[in-house]
Amino acid sequence: MELPLLFTVSVAFLTCFFAPMASCNLACNIALNGSSYRSSFPKNFLFGTASSSYQFEGAFLSDGKGLSNWDVFSHEPGNIMDGTNGDVAVDHYHRYLEDLELMEYVGVNSFRFSISWARVLPKGRFGKVNMAGIKHYNKLIDALLLKGIQPFVTLAHYDIPQEVEDRYGAWLSPKVQKDFKYYADVCFRHFGDRVKYWVTINEPNVVAIRGYRSGIYPPSRCSGSFGNCSAGDSEREPLVAAHNMILSHAAAINTYRTKYQNAQKGSIGIVMNAIWFEPISNSSEDKLAAERAQSFFMNWFLDPIILGIYPAEIQGILGSLLPVFSKSDQEKLKSGLDFIGINHYTSFYSKDCMYSACQQGPGVTRAEGYSLRTPLKDGVLIGKFTTVDWIYVYPQGMDKLVTYVKDRYNNTPMFVTENGFGEMDHPNSSSKVSLDDVKRAEYMKGYLDALVAAIRKGADVRGYFAWSLLDNFEWTSGYRTRFGLYHVDYATLRRTPKFSATWFKQYISDHEAQQNLNARR
Repeated sequence: MELPLLFTVSVAFLTCFFAPMASCNLACNIALNGSSYRSSFPKNFLFGTASSSYQFEGAFLSDGKGLSNWDVFSHEPGNIMDGTNGDVAVDHYHRYLEDLELMEYVGVNSFRFSISWARVLPKGRFGKVNMAGIKHYNKLIDALLLKGIQPFVTLAHYDIPQEVEDRYGAWLSPKVQKDFKYYADVCFRHFGDRVKYWVTINEPNVVAIRGYRSGIYPPSRCSGSFGNCSAGDSEREPLVAAHNMILSHAAAINTYRTKYQNAQKGSIGIVMNAIWFEPISNSSEDKLAAERAQSFFMNWFLDPIILGIYPAEIQGILGSLLPVFSKSDQEKLKSGLDFIGINHYTSFYSKDCMYSACQQGPGVTRAEGYSLRTPLKDGVLIGKFTTVDWIYVYPQGMDKLVTYVKDRYNNTPMFVTENGFGEMDHPNSSSKVSLDDVKRAEYMKGYLDALVAAIRKGADVRGYFAWSLLDNFEWTSGYRTRFGLYHVDYATLRRTPKFSATWFKQYISDHEAQQNLNARR
């Protein structure tokens, strides 16, 4: 009966033996002391890696694909830090079979990827379905399933057809709801017989904030006080875009519910960027500020989708600026969702700016809820600083956030759809330094342990996806930030496993061994 666990221990020693010296103690410590945590994951828990079409695929005009908003945006000088784009990215479009081998080595049982809307519908609903695009995703899905890896598919992960933007302003127009519904229907029809997990929109809160408030993402709209844009309204337009994304989500959900779900037996949800906001003090004002920060960031979308109404904090502060759901809209929203996806990387302190004076900074305006977001308290960071300036290592934020979502939304099933550790690229570093990513393994272990703590409190969490399988194009950072379990040489596109890939492989293996042991008892 103890054989699976003994086998796991022997693999742990082999992992340690072959790991770089700096990684040895961590490898052994995690492998030998972490099994009690892993046994706490549910039986059919999904361990996976995550990706997105624009960051991975490349092949930006291959096989009939149309231009996306990110194709256009990344080609405009000054928008991407290192002057690069996703034309090639990591060429996953052509190398997906090789990448599946990498997934198989790690031992994941699911792969989260997004479909390029412009690859399937180059002109949106104003043109034909691109069957070459359909064929590509059919081949990817079939190849995943042959290896026992479940596809976890996102319909919109930041990139949308430029045609939709040019015709009517995309998310700023209610017309987008019809377009998104049509696109979702095409995907459900062609792929839904094999895809059991669907995400409508990835991080709509980021799309609204960065696309229409700060203007640092396409379509680059903002007011002068928020950013440097040629047009926009940072107070009103994020609310309009968010409203249309919420209703587009509802349109796709209703299509799935009424036409496909009974036969296809899948589930569908939405993915939010989720930060844990810790009150900077025990004062009631700062506690309320932390709640406002959450409402103006995440609950802004989840409350209407799950509870049918915008959060009270947003209604109270924004008043008539906030769009109103019609009776027809409210009926659509009743379909809700099957699960909540959480992309969680970091935490910040929240300080009240409604009743107290605040310095300038993120969160202090009316549009953001009068809650200053800061990593510092009395000069001390909330968690370990990383070379990526927005990531602070605060594992307990995972426990607190997941527990918060559990309590607020009646324990709706959850997936941690992204969690990962980024490092700024140092071109002059040796390959050995790049591959010996002990800090990434430490980060993952800490956050997974915190996730288990939330599960033990009753949170219905059904999966964890590491961001990301490969180093890739990281939006406005270009290729300067690396999140991958595999190092990518961008000159040759060669993939090389980092220590974290071996560590995650061991972690998953240990979980499976523990599950087998539990089943025999």
